[in-house]
Amino acid sequence: MAVGDWSTPLEKAKLRTVFRAKRDRMRTELRAEADVRICQRVCNLPAFEAADTLLSYLSMASEVETRNVLEAAWVAGKEVALPRCNMATHTMTWHRVSSLAGLARSSFGVLEPPDDPATLVDPLAAVSPLAIVPGLAYDRQRMRIGYGGGFYDRFLSEFPGVSVGLCRDELVVEDLEALGVVEPHDVPVALVVTEHEVIGPHVDEACGYR
Repeated sequence: MAVGDWSTPLEKAKLRTVFRAKRDRMRTELRAEADVRICQRVCNLPAFEAADTLLSYLSMASEVETRNVLEAAWVAGKEVALPRCNMATHTMTWHRVSSLAGLARSSFGVLEPPDDPATLVDPLAAVSPLAIVPGLAYDRQRMRIGYGGGFYDRFLSEFPGVSVGLCRDELVVEDLEALGVVEPHDVPVALVVTEHEVIGPHVDEACGYR
């Protein structure tokens, strides 16, 4: 059954499985084409142009590709940071990187920067930070269904900058709350960028909005 056909709440775990399968089924070349367009839209955002610091996940498997966004940020002279996840506390620390060299694969399969105190970045101290947020799917209220760790919900609850979710069109649904998977601690992103649109209030004035 297609995502849009559901009319009753589903368990979050089941919904994650369905969204992941839908994402994985998309042909590789179509994913690549969509991701190039998503990168272009992100880089054209006023919030991206104004950002002094980019905080981003490093994509893996069938996630929306983020490497082009990272490259654009480096070319523009922005500080770029990738996360390290603490599984015990379900929190993240951010570390400045100038390339993707030297990353190591964590115990749960994600490439992470070294645990070097000298490269720590404090998102709260950045003048104009922008965060790229992962998600299996987003809705038109800018809510997301993630991977279940709670890392980004904790991060977004304190993040002072502009948060941007990347999502291909086919994984944008109308309303996750109607599917019974939005919880009180869930935090929407400021903007959702797909290959065909930017979803969010005051898109042209997105600098400084959370």
